[in-house]
Amino acid sequence: MERTHRDVDAFIASLPDDVRDDIAAVDTVVRDVMAGEVRELYEGTFWGGTEQEIIGYGRYDYERTDGTAVSWFVIGLAAQKRHLSLYVSAVEDGAYLSKTLGPSLGAVTVGASAITFRRASDLDLDALRVLAERARDAEPPT
Repeated sequence: MERTHRDVDAFIASLPDDVRDDIAAVDTVVRDVMAGEVRELYEGTFWGGTEQEIIGYGRYDYERTDGTAVSWFVIGLAAQKRHLSLYVSAVEDGAYLSKTLGPSLGAVTVGASAITFRRASDLDLDALRVLAERARDAEPPT
């Protein structure tokens, strides 16, 4: 995946009606918490070989096991075919925040660093704010 120079607000405005408002609602909360951090669009092939467009909030740098330097987002937000995804690249005490705090968000499915849900109304937005604050202040995964 590559960071692009596409305008994030224009990207959100271009989304289909059935997801635009949900992405915008989640974006509002995360953008507010991550104020002062970069907010940029990533595009390209993601895990599993799928083509994605992900709104990234914050950035950290790390080195892959092959020695390649990578810049990645702290929190990512994407629309999938059947759901929305939050990717959280942050850990506390060695545990991914998505695993420890994800279940508090509401009607979600939690993976190692991904939280999926159908609509913004499935989320407890106050719990999302707490997750975003903790992710902003946490360590990146190693």
